[in-house]
Amino acid sequence: MSLVVLLVLAVLSTLAAGAGKDYYKILGVSRDASQQEIKRQYKSLSRKHHPDKNPGDEKAHERFIELAEAYEVLSDDEKREIYNRYGEDGLKNQGPNGGAPFHDPFDLFAQFFGGNVRFDRRGGARAKPRGPDAHIHLPVTLHELYSGTEIDIDISRQTTCPHCDGSGAASPDDIETCSTCGGSGVRVVKQMLGPGIVQQMQSKCEECSGKGKKVAKPCPHCKGTRITREPDMLAVRIEPGMNDGEEIIFEDEADQHPDYEPGSLVFHLQQQPHKTYERHGDDLHAHVTITLLDALIGFNRTLAHVDGKTQVELHRQNVTPPGFVQRLPRKGMPHRHRSGSAKYGDLLVTYWVQFPVSVDAEAKKQFAAVLGQAQNILWDDVDRQKQVKAPSIHDEL
Repeated sequence: MSLVVLLVLAVLSTLAAGAGKDYYKILGVSRDASQQEIKRQYKSLSRKHHPDKNPGDEKAHERFIELAEAYEVLSDDEKREIYNRYGEDGLKNQGPNGGAPFHDPFDLFAQFFGGNVRFDRRGGARAKPRGPDAHIHLPVTLHELYSGTEIDIDISRQTTCPHCDGSGAASPDDIETCSTCGGSGVRVVKQMLGPGIVQQMQSKCEECSGKGKKVAKPCPHCKGTRITREPDMLAVRIEPGMNDGEEIIFEDEADQHPDYEPGSLVFHLQQQPHKTYERHGDDLHAHVTITLLDALIGFNRTLAHVDGKTQVELHRQNVTPPGFVQRLPRKGMPHRHRSGSAKYGDLLVTYWVQFPVSVDAEAKKQFAAVLGQAQNILWDDVDRQKQVKAPSIHDEL
């Protein structure tokens, strides 16, 4: 085969791959998106565009179907490879009788949220009670709270069995009406209290546990429990400036069960100690030790910032007494939901002086020669007091 023919085939293949629907665009992911990202986007968008949540909105219904098609293709490595090379037409040739290889979008949705999920006109679930929330403590570093990040969390969740759709039966034919209660789920008990006096009481049918149905053959996958446990991954977004103890809530992402709607999955941020910095609100605090010489004559030095990139310049020209606090504006934590120059807190650096362990005779003479005159200062002389006044421990740079 000549080089020209190969080039033509390559161009045609590229054009074919670019034709038809763009499933990556439909799901809002890049072409190199991971399976976790694809799954996360489908779960989020399919709930948003579910027809029951958007009654009478034909565009939402069409979008719901497109999302299911896109997920079914991109979540399958073989279909995704065919789509990447030949586009939508390549997929149609793989289906039965040349048709598109897609299933019922509601069946796909049910695999994630259970087959009985329905929404009312306000977007809330109806008919079933809400299950408990799940709480997870998430350790985060001060650096992550400063810069922001996205953390992928592997979780194991209880889900409605996708094979029996939460019925617990091997097939729909294996679900039978309870013969004891006749399908009502309750038993009526009559008790004769006296001549012509009959008391009638109702109680839950013990044979079917009040369901009115019995399973003749349990589902081989969930063993009749109606639930399974599957691994999943969530991307937890840490916004710059978030606080220790703050909650990040994923609605409807807690354990599933056929009898109730899933609660929320709540992550509680736990700030880990930092070796240099402490956080107080939006301000950062650091303690720096300097030498006695630095305390007397001043210094220039740098301090690595909590962001891991910036070097904070520490500069002093005056005497620095122990416990002196230097405030550096806008070097602290980000203020959330603010912009401009005031969007950061301050950095407060406390200096501590490291004194020598001992001083030899020669050094004592030198100190006396330099500092001896200070002992003769007349402290009642106001002007001379000002000459030796130490700086306030809260002076700013």
